[in-house]
Amino acid sequence: MAEKEVVIILAENDAGHASLITRNLNRADIVNQILHFKDGRETLDFLFQRGEGPKHEKGTAYILLLDIRMPKVDGVEVLQQIKQDAELRKIPVIMITTTDDPREVERCHSLGCSNYIVKPVDYDKFIEAIRQLGLFLMVVEVPKIDGEWRNEGGI
Repeated sequence: MAEKEVVIILAENDAGHASLITRNLNRADIVNQILHFKDGRETLDFLFQRGEGPKHEKGTAYILLLDIRMPKVDGVEVLQQIKQDAELRKIPVIMITTTDDPREVERCHSLGCSNYIVKPVDYDKFIEAIRQLGLFLMVVEVPKIDGEWRNEGGI
Protein backbone atom coordinates (compact mmCIF):
# COMPACT_ATOMS: atom_id res chain seq x y z
CA MET A 1 0.00 0.00 0.00
CA ALA A 2 1.36 3.43 -0.95
CA GLU A 3 2.21 5.97 1.72
CA LYS A 4 -0.23 8.85 2.00
CA GLU A 5 1.37 12.18 1.22
CA VAL A 6 1.65 14.91 3.78
CA VAL A 7 -1.39 17.19 3.80
CA ILE A 8 -0.56 20.89 4.05
CA ILE A 9 -2.84 22.93 6.28
CA LEU A 10 -2.73 26.61 5.33
CA ALA A 11 -4.18 28.87 8.03
CA GLU A 12 -4.21 32.29 6.36
CA ASN A 13 -6.98 34.90 6.50
CA ASP A 14 -5.66 36.99 3.60
CA ALA A 15 -7.10 35.43 0.42
CA GLY A 16 -4.41 37.03 -1.75
CA HIS A 17 -1.58 35.64 0.38
CA ALA A 18 -3.26 32.20 0.49
CA SER A 19 -3.55 32.19 -3.30
CA LEU A 20 0.09 33.27 -3.76
CA ILE A 21 1.32 30.62 -1.32
CA THR A 22 -0.73 27.87 -2.96
CA ARG A 23 0.18 28.88 -6.51
CA ASN A 24 3.88 29.13 -5.75
CA LEU A 25 4.03 25.86 -3.84
CA ASN A 26 2.53 24.28 -6.96
CA ARG A 27 5.17 26.01 -9.09
CA ALA A 28 7.80 24.50 -6.79
CA ASP A 29 6.38 21.06 -7.70
CA ILE A 30 4.55 20.63 -4.40
CA VAL A 31 1.40 18.75 -5.41
CA ASN A 32 0.30 17.77 -1.92
CA GLN A 33 -3.27 18.42 -0.89
CA ILE A 34 -3.63 21.89 0.64
CA LEU A 35 -6.45 22.57 3.08
CA HIS A 36 -7.09 26.30 3.52
CA PHE A 37 -8.64 27.71 6.69
CA LYS A 38 -9.42 31.41 6.98
CA ASP A 39 -9.17 31.79 10.76
CA GLY A 40 -7.74 30.18 13.85
CA ARG A 41 -11.08 28.78 15.03
CA GLU A 42 -11.59 26.81 11.76
CA THR A 43 -8.05 25.47 12.06
CA LEU A 44 -8.52 24.34 15.66
CA ASP A 45 -11.93 22.81 14.89
CA PHE A 46 -10.34 20.75 12.10
CA LEU A 47 -7.43 19.56 14.23
CA PHE A 48 -9.42 18.92 17.41
CA GLN A 49 -12.30 17.36 15.43
CA ARG A 50 -14.97 19.81 16.61
CA GLY A 51 -17.89 21.59 14.97
CA GLU A 52 -19.60 21.03 11.64
CA GLY A 53 -16.67 21.41 9.23
CA PRO A 54 -14.01 18.96 8.04
CA LYS A 55 -11.97 16.96 10.59
CA HIS A 56 -8.41 15.66 10.48
CA GLU A 57 -8.01 12.01 9.48
CA LYS A 58 -6.32 9.49 11.73
CA GLY A 59 -3.15 8.07 10.19
CA THR A 60 -2.45 11.16 8.08
CA ALA A 61 0.65 13.33 8.27
CA TYR A 62 0.03 17.08 8.36
CA ILE A 63 2.19 20.18 8.27
CA LEU A 64 0.71 23.52 9.30
CA LEU A 65 1.57 26.83 7.63
CA LEU A 66 0.23 29.30 10.18
CA ASP A 67 -0.29 33.04 9.98
CA ILE A 68 -0.14 34.91 13.29
CA ARG A 69 -2.63 37.70 12.63
CA MET A 70 -5.97 35.94 12.08
CA PRO A 71 -9.53 36.62 13.21
CA LYS A 72 -11.39 34.69 15.94
CA VAL A 73 -8.26 32.96 17.30
CA ASP A 74 -4.78 34.24 16.45
CA GLY A 75 -1.96 32.01 15.25
CA VAL A 76 -0.03 32.13 18.52
CA GLU A 77 -3.05 30.74 20.39
CA VAL A 78 -3.50 28.06 17.70
CA LEU A 79 0.17 27.10 18.08
CA GLN A 80 -0.13 27.00 21.86
CA GLN A 81 -3.19 24.73 21.82
CA ILE A 82 -1.68 22.34 19.26
CA LYS A 83 1.58 22.00 21.17
CA GLN A 84 -0.28 21.25 24.43
CA ASP A 85 -1.92 18.15 22.92
CA ALA A 86 0.00 14.86 23.18
CA GLU A 87 -0.80 13.80 19.58
CA LEU A 88 -1.16 17.10 17.72
CA ARG A 89 2.14 18.45 19.06
CA LYS A 90 3.87 16.20 16.50
CA ILE A 91 2.58 18.40 13.65
CA PRO A 92 5.36 20.64 12.33
CA VAL A 93 4.17 24.26 12.46
CA ILE A 94 5.74 26.86 10.21
CA MET A 95 4.75 30.41 11.08
CA ILE A 96 4.32 32.54 7.94
CA THR A 97 3.64 36.13 8.91
CA THR A 98 4.43 39.78 8.30
CA THR A 99 5.46 40.12 11.95
CA ASP A 100 9.25 40.29 12.36
CA ASP A 101 9.23 41.45 15.99
CA PRO A 102 12.04 39.47 17.70
CA ARG A 103 9.87 38.98 20.80
CA GLU A 104 7.14 37.39 18.65
CA VAL A 105 9.70 35.16 16.90
CA GLU A 106 11.08 34.07 20.29
CA ARG A 107 7.59 33.46 21.70
CA CYS A 108 6.58 31.24 18.76
CA HIS A 109 9.79 29.22 19.00
CA SER A 110 9.39 28.80 22.75
CA LEU A 111 5.84 27.52 22.15
CA GLY A 112 7.17 24.93 19.71
CA CYS A 113 6.98 26.23 16.15
CA SER A 114 9.35 24.47 13.77
CA ASN A 115 10.23 27.50 11.63
CA TYR A 116 9.33 31.17 11.39
CA ILE A 117 9.14 32.83 7.97
CA VAL A 118 8.53 36.57 7.59
CA LYS A 119 6.43 37.44 4.54
CA PRO A 120 8.49 39.92 2.56
CA VAL A 121 6.57 43.01 1.50
CA ASP A 122 8.31 42.84 -1.89
CA TYR A 123 6.37 40.53 -4.26
CA ASP A 124 9.43 38.88 -5.83
CA LYS A 125 10.99 38.21 -2.42
CA PHE A 126 7.70 36.72 -1.21
CA ILE A 127 7.60 34.40 -4.24
CA GLU A 128 11.21 33.35 -3.59
CA ALA A 129 10.46 32.66 0.09
CA ILE A 130 7.54 30.39 -0.90
CA ARG A 131 9.71 28.63 -3.49
CA GLN A 132 12.31 27.95 -0.78
CA LEU A 133 9.51 26.69 1.50
CA GLY A 134 8.47 24.34 -1.30
CA LEU A 135 12.00 22.93 -1.49
CA PHE A 136 11.98 22.43 2.28
CA LEU A 137 8.63 20.64 2.15
CA MET A 138 10.00 18.22 -0.46
CA VAL A 139 12.60 16.83 1.95
CA VAL A 140 11.09 17.14 5.43
CA GLU A 141 9.84 14.01 7.22
CA VAL A 142 6.52 14.47 9.01
CA PRO A 143 4.98 12.10 11.59
CA LYS A 144 1.44 10.81 11.20
CA ILE A 145 -1.27 11.75 13.65
CA ASP A 146 -2.40 8.31 14.81
CA GLY A 147 -4.31 8.89 18.01
CA GLU A 148 -7.77 10.23 18.58
CA TRP A 149 -7.92 13.68 20.06
CA ARG A 150 -7.63 13.79 23.82
CA ASN A 151 -8.19 16.93 25.82
CA GLU A 152 -5.21 17.10 28.14
CA GLY A 153 -5.97 20.39 29.81
CA GLY A 154 -5.50 22.45 26.67
CA ILE A 155 -9.02 23.60 25.94
